[in-house]
Amino acid sequence: MTRRRDLPLARKSAAGLLCAATGAAAQFLVVLVVTRSLAPAQAGAFFAATALCLMLAGVSRLDTGNGLVYFLAGVSRDPGSAGSPVLLVALGPVVVLSSLVAVAVAAFGDLLAPLVGVPAGVWPVLAAALPAVAVADVLIAATRGLGSMRPTLFLSGVAQPLGQVALVSTGLLAGAAVPVLTAAWALPALPVGAVAARWLRGRTPTVRWQRFWRYTAPRSAAAAIQAVFQRLDIVIVAALAGPAPAAMYTAATRFKVVGQLAGQGLAQAVQPGLVRALAQGDLGRARELYQTATMWLVMVTWPVWLGYAVLAPWLLQIFGTSYARGASVALVLSATMMVASACGMVDVMLIASGHTTASLVNAVCAVTATIALDVLLVPVHGALGAALGWSGGVLVKNLLPLVQLSRRYGLRPFGRHSMAAFGLRATA
Repeated sequence: MTRRRDLPLARKSAAGLLCAATGAAAQFLVVLVVTRSLAPAQAGAFFAATALCLMLAGVSRLDTGNGLVYFLAGVSRDPGSAGSPVLLVALGPVVVLSSLVAVAVAAFGDLLAPLVGVPAGVWPVLAAALPAVAVADVLIAATRGLGSMRPTLFLSGVAQPLGQVALVSTGLLAGAAVPVLTAAWALPALPVGAVAARWLRGRTPTVRWQRFWRYTAPRSAAAAIQAVFQRLDIVIVAALAGPAPAAMYTAATRFKVVGQLAGQGLAQAVQPGLVRALAQGDLGRARELYQTATMWLVMVTWPVWLGYAVLAPWLLQIFGTSYARGASVALVLSATMMVASACGMVDVMLIASGHTTASLVNAVCAVTATIALDVLLVPVHGALGAALGWSGGVLVKNLLPLVQLSRRYGLRPFGRHSMAAFGLRATA
């Protein structure tokens, strides 16, 4: 029998997982239609372009989404006119930085095109898309800070990914070139951001600039590094091995989105409660949320990874017969993601406990490990080398905070509360 206070968490977690599943399916469909419609070199160029856009947008966001969740969840607010509107405080630097990055992309894109495998005509599209993608993500995150998963579920889980599938598919049917396909992929960020802004209007408090950025600034650097970590492997493969291997690597690693988005869905649901529990010193509640969410994550993702490891040679052929060579990449991916899932939301826990600087150091270590391994292995082993480099970074990223949480708070991913994931009451 579950406790009454767990029911809202269960509903929010289910909504987060549904959002994750829809987003993962849509991303998979984009990869599928692109790989089936374009030659590997063109597909690789498209994937490198979108990865670069997401990476730069992630850097430009400055992790203001997590900062907004922290302040909007009611942990820390400034009453009355003591501060400025929190959205202005958060979005001002994001707009400025993303615009500056966009100008740099437009100015130097042609020079970078031969290095990263992204065609020259795509760079103006990336420049135009960057601010919209960054701002839309921040606005969607802000809606979760007010305690509702519905805007995220609809906008990030349904409207944006399905809009990308529809527009990219339409472009492919019309025979559009890679720059037009990239624009089609980025376009849904505009209406999604507008709807999120409309939903937030009149619902957000004020906060002092110093207080907001004192919490968010250390995490901004970590989030920028994390954004690079998530997408850099595709860009490195395209730069060091060519667009065709980048397409194979993208296809073979598409299934990692399932685990990443499942973790993201749970984190979106659990994060406000974790912030409150840790801010109030309620380690018991924090431990309960952490262990329950970890067990849910394992139950959802491990069957996927085991099945993918076994069926990869056949599953990858849906992208085209040449993509079956990515089976070795799938084995590395599956084993790594099973370990990461068993660690649970370690970085979210570390951030929620206020250790944003430790999270930054961990992210630097993970990216350093990934880049070092990629530079050594990609020129020799291509996509497999990138998978091994990514695996090394993921292990560093998860194991370091796991040790830190255990030593500082005695928090572990499994324990007496794990059974709550099965609807059973935890016993002393």
